[in-house]
Order: sequence, then structure tokens, then C-alpha cells
Amino acid sequence: MTAKAVKHRLLLLTGPSGAGRSTAIKALEDSGYETIDNLPLALLDRLLSDQPLTGPMALGLDVRNRDFSPQGLLDALNLVERVPGAVPDLLYLDCRAEVLARRYSETRRRHPMAPNEDPTAGIRRELALLEPVRAQAGVLIDTSELSPHELRATVEQQFAPTQGQALALTVTSFSYKRGLPQSADMVFDCRFLRNPHWQAELRALDGGDAPVGAYVAADPAYAPFTDSLQTMVETLLPSYISEGRSHLMIAFGCTGGQHRSVFVAESCAHALAHQGWQVSIRHRELNRVATLPGLGPESTEDGVYKA
Repeated sequence: MTAKAVKHRLLLLTGPSGAGRSTAIKALEDSGYETIDNLPLALLDRLLSDQPLTGPMALGLDVRNRDFSPQGLLDALNLVERVPGAVPDLLYLDCRAEVLARRYSETRRRHPMAPNEDPTAGIRRELALLEPVRAQAGVLIDTSELSPHELRATVEQQFAPTQGQALALTVTSFSYKRGLPQSADMVFDCRFLRNPHWQAELRALDGGDAPVGAYVAADPAYAPFTDSLQTMVETLLPSYISEGRSHLMIAFGCTGGQHRSVFVAESCAHALAHQGWQVSIRHRELNRVATLPGLGPESTEDGVYKA
């Protein structure tokens, strides 16, 4: 009986200059990937045909490559899809134009597509150039609101899940005023729950504080909502794994992203950890990130899970 061949991830990583490609490449390298940044596209065929993959590989590609073109990158994606033993994907790091402009202003770097002009001119050209590539991305991570630390954690959670877990989970809270998280797979609106903002003693607190949690949980609609939510999520997770998904983001939104969505996201994340999942938690508006290791039903480790 022949042993089943081991397959390895083969990532093409691209996106606009300043979106965090170097940070992502470093995170993948530290997670055990063989990484090559700024590889000329003309050398890709030779690289991948010389010898079979022996582990996961990530290749950083951007406009600084001398032979870079959107069609060339799409051709490269077709090439990696034919590599034996590879699980190919295109990871696109996205970022809003105004955020890219701010980053260039802070670092005073020249933009590769506008070396003698204002960086905003290069940003506009590059975003337009990359639009066909963005449309073909298998995974898109918007880095506009992510610090380098948060981007690194997101990449590691999605592409290098620990403890053999087949599906990495991220639970996030957000404010509808600032728009939906672009990478969210499931989005739940918590604005129907009563709002602690209108209670003077709770306004300055957030959903991680016990008085806020007690106030939200006392809403008659809370328990039926979270019970149904938990049942649905736990039912769907095996199907996502069967479809070959490696990452799932569940997002909870409210008006300000401070009270209701934070509390519900924390409750959902802790319940999933109780089921044995390792969960990454992010509160976008509070700029907080944490990880809950998967715990058994009897676990009561302080600061991680409490029934």
C-alpha cells in the first residue's frame, strides 16, 4: 500500500507597497516557510521545477520586480497550481490609499512607482495596476487597521495554525461607523441589544468590563441569540474544514464597537475555546488582540476561560 503523498502550501504574496508584505514574509519564515522575496517572475518556473517541495513555501512579489506585470503574476498563479504536491494560494495584502499615504509620509520613503513625485501619485498607479490581481486573490487581508504585531498574528493564525488544528478561528468586534472587516466570513449585528452607552456609569467602560457584560446579558434577547449563534457556528465549523478552509473570521458589530460587540465577541470566543478550538480575538476599535488556547470542558485557567 502506497503512503499518501504529503502536500505543502505554496503561497504567492503580493499587494501594494507599504501594505506590510515584509512583515508577512518574516512571519511566514518564522513559522517554518521557505521564503523568497522579490523573486523575478522569469525565474519562477526554474525554481519550482528543479526539485519537489519539501515544506511550505512563500514567494513575495511586487512592482519592484523588474519583470512584474499583473498578467505575469496571474500566469505565475497558473504555474504554481500545476506544481506537484503543492497547495497553491494567492495572498493579497490590501490597504486603503489614505493609510498608505500616511505610512509613506511617516517613513519619508519614495514610492517605487513615483520616485520623483508625491507618493500619492504612485499609490494611485499601483492600486489601479494591481486591481486584476486583487480580484483573483484566494485570501485578502486588509492591513489598514492592523499594526505590524497584529498583521504578524493574523498571518500566523491563518497560515500556520498551531497544535495541528485544521481550522484557525478569529473572532473580532467592530463599529459599523467604520465599516465591515473586509476579511470577515460571518458577520452578526449586535445593535438590537440594549446599549450600555446610554448608562452614564457604563459609558466609559467597554465590553470586557464585568458591569457592561452583566448589563448586556440581562437583555431578554441576549440568551436566545447567543444560544442559537453557538449552535450554528459549532454545526458549520466541520463543513468549513471539509471544504478545505484553513481560517475563518467571525465578526460582531455594534454602533461604536466598544460595548455590545466586544462582550458578545468575548463570549463567543470563550465558548469556542471551551469546545477545544484555539481562537484569536481582536477588538478593532479598542486596538486589542489576544489568543485563547483551546481548552477542555473542565478547564478554568484564570484569565483564559471561565465557565
